[in-house]
Amino acid sequence: MSDSARNELRRRAADATPVLSVITPTFNEAENLPLLVERIHTALAGIPHEIVVADDDSPDLTWRVAEEIAASDSSVVVMRRFRDPGLSAAVLDGMSVARGEYLAVIDADLQHDETILPEMLEQVRSGAADVCVGSRSVAGGGYGDWSVARRFVSWVATFIAKFLLRTQISDPMSGFFVVTRSAYESTAPQINAKGFKILLEFIGRNRQLKVCEVPYEFKNRVHGETKLNRSVIRSYLLAVAELRLGRQIDPVFLLYVLVGIVGLVVNSLAFTFAEALGFPQVNTGLNKAIDPIYTSFLFSVQISIFLLFVLNNEFTFWEDRYRSWKLFPAFAGYEVISLVGTGIHVAIFTFLQNTGFLLSVLGTGPARVVHNLAGATVALIVNWYLNTTYLWRRRSRRR
Repeated sequence: MSDSARNELRRRAADATPVLSVITPTFNEAENLPLLVERIHTALAGIPHEIVVADDDSPDLTWRVAEEIAASDSSVVVMRRFRDPGLSAAVLDGMSVARGEYLAVIDADLQHDETILPEMLEQVRSGAADVCVGSRSVAGGGYGDWSVARRFVSWVATFIAKFLLRTQISDPMSGFFVVTRSAYESTAPQINAKGFKILLEFIGRNRQLKVCEVPYEFKNRVHGETKLNRSVIRSYLLAVAELRLGRQIDPVFLLYVLVGIVGLVVNSLAFTFAEALGFPQVNTGLNKAIDPIYTSFLFSVQISIFLLFVLNNEFTFWEDRYRSWKLFPAFAGYEVISLVGTGIHVAIFTFLQNTGFLLSVLGTGPARVVHNLAGATVALIVNWYLNTTYLWRRRSRRR
């Protein structure tokens, strides 16, 4: 078929009300987008459709590439977004302008298999499902050449979704699905636009939706860079926490607690290690020696302070994290704030030691570890308030 004939068919399809609107959220996908558009047209030949490109003002000018395509292809709709960047928000914006009776979501990185779109569409058109998911986990699907590490991350994320959200689908992490307009309209008002996985938002908010899966083989990215990084992992954990616990509990606090638990474990291990190592007494020069237990205590506290700062800066408070030279004054501020918590930590530890709490039950060594944990737990709560008031949150308010 000639290019002119192909364009004429697309024009006629665009003039008719589309059966399917394909929404693709983009960020730095300038090389992939033309290929994606062509492949979608081929896969949906004979099915009236439109392609909605929701671009987050990509630095590589993906939006300009999309506009150039749209100039000669009226079935392509372009949204250049300047506010609220993020995958879920982009998809919801794209859906809000879509005209189709059914709505599909597909990534622009060419890793989803667009050839299964007709089968997915048929599943929802027939009434068999409200949502049809392109799945890598059911029989016939696959993850391609993923590394062991990435497979493990995906497995953990899927386990978390199934365990906490009680979802029964095999691939809740998929970003490739088709949904009916009625399911979209009934669910969209509840969706958190800052959520990470838009499919999770749909099936997590509306448990009444009927969901089915169609297998596909995940492809390798050819152009551009993967967007999987620690911020994505953080966003996913926030989304699952918010879906499971509601919006009454600050999900960032939950991340802070998770990081704090890691700090408590490291603190206890460092303390136990120092105790087993037998740190010597420290002479103050005032005819008074410091008990080795306090040397172990100070050692474990400093180790955990450093670790907690790194994890909180790079994980909990990702959007407000400090970089380059600003890390040094930020760490100094964190150290000062931590000294307040450490003072509380020491006071509780000393009190429990002096009162012999659980000493007769656990013995000297284990009791010391418990006393140390109790003090560290209270210090964790105090430090949350101080850090979110004077370090990261204050910085966010200034911006």
